[in-house]
Amino acid sequence: MQSEEAYDVVVIGAGIVGCLVAREFSRYRLSVVVLEKAWDVGTGASGANSAILHSGCDPKPGTLKARLNVEGNRLWESLSRVLDVPMKRTGSYVVAVGREELPALDTMMERAIRNGVPGVSLVTREEMRIREPLIHPSVAGALYTPSAGVIDPFRAVVAAAESAAINGVKFRFGTETVRVRSEGGKVTAVETGSGELIRARIVVSCAGIHSDTFFHASGVYPDFTISPRKGEYLIFDPAKLSLNHVYFPVPTEKGKGCLVSTTTHGNVMIGPNANSISDREDASVSADGMDEIVRMAKKLIPSVDPADAISEFAGIRATGNLPDKDFLIEFCRNPLGLVILAGIDSPGLVSAPAIARYALTLVREAGFPLEERRDWIEGVHAAPVFHKLSHREKAELIEREPLYGRIVCRCEEITEGEVVAAIRSPVPATTYDAVKRRTWLGTGRCQGGFDYPRVIEILARELGIPVTEVTKKGPGSRIVFRETRPSLETDEGAAR
Repeated sequence: MQSEEAYDVVVIGAGIVGCLVAREFSRYRLSVVVLEKAWDVGTGASGANSAILHSGCDPKPGTLKARLNVEGNRLWESLSRVLDVPMKRTGSYVVAVGREELPALDTMMERAIRNGVPGVSLVTREEMRIREPLIHPSVAGALYTPSAGVIDPFRAVVAAAESAAINGVKFRFGTETVRVRSEGGKVTAVETGSGELIRARIVVSCAGIHSDTFFHASGVYPDFTISPRKGEYLIFDPAKLSLNHVYFPVPTEKGKGCLVSTTTHGNVMIGPNANSISDREDASVSADGMDEIVRMAKKLIPSVDPADAISEFAGIRATGNLPDKDFLIEFCRNPLGLVILAGIDSPGLVSAPAIARYALTLVREAGFPLEERRDWIEGVHAAPVFHKLSHREKAELIEREPLYGRIVCRCEEITEGEVVAAIRSPVPATTYDAVKRRTWLGTGRCQGGFDYPRVIEILARELGIPVTEVTKKGPGSRIVFRETRPSLETDEGAAR
């Protein structure tokens, strides 16, 4: 079945790269749509990663990764303010444990300088123990990069999507793309999993873990492949473990290694490991994986205790097969109009703003007309975060909107006002997980044990659906299957 829909630009994938690409194109007089097979933004690697703004000392000099990592790190400074995204310049340390690891720091120092990483320096054993008393006693030294930091990846994706949406970009969720269609060597449409054709002049593929499948079905880049790698993480109770920086081990052939890091929410996070998998949707965690990352984390911070962990998760990295595992970013000439953004694994989050700008540059250099809009809206503002307000600010907010006076999530002090704001936002939260990503409810000690019933009720009310149609993450994930007793309101009515 052919669709009547037609756009100037189709963006495939609503991760951080896809949403920032859509935002860049929304600056111009273009009709843009983002197609996402899941039911919200940021459900893949963009929502399950280390949340690190890497400095750029790791990628090989001369690669796109190196260039876009350093540029993206710089761009996030202003972009985080414009999009109201929590971010901290914590600095990071690559820690040598034992004198045998010291030569690797010199190599990384040289690489960092060649990549243009600002302010990089070597730290002695004595100084490192002063800066971080919890560091492993066998520390021999460290490489310090002050430009590194942490960011809220959930808010980053949502804010980028909201910025695009208020500037006219459409989002279609539950829409899987199968292949690009072309005629006369030019892009004409993308075909969805339902057989629908969505017409376009430009298609930007940000399909992440499924990029190679999409390319091969479209008859392009037959030699490019994605090797999915799973990384597992543990998150700790901030009352039990607190750190102010990001700590890396000396990297190996498998990657940057298992980090120990603070987060913008105050938790400590450890991970990831890196294990090749065959099932690209397998984001499960394992007991062996948890043991592995705890063991590696203790090499940096021996006081890490798995008994203090409150949650775990896994993310899947889309590692490509280019030399040096570089990003694949190209404007395809056959079919003309296809823009390829693939193999965007670490440091993809920090590189994303630079990747989006580069994609737009490729389109402009290919001769596609781009007329700037005078009415483009640059920034967005997050809804009030109740627990961060002063007592006076809380009282004033509740007076304006009483829903902020009702606590839904006790651990994180998330209010009904915040939940409703997420549901009514420019890119609405329509599932429990979507609300969780936007508000951080359900992430504390009880892991949603208290808030689930209330959030289900609020979603049902705001979306105008029965509670039995509320889902965790979209079709196939219903939470309530039937009522076991009448509601409280019904009970009270019967009593009267």
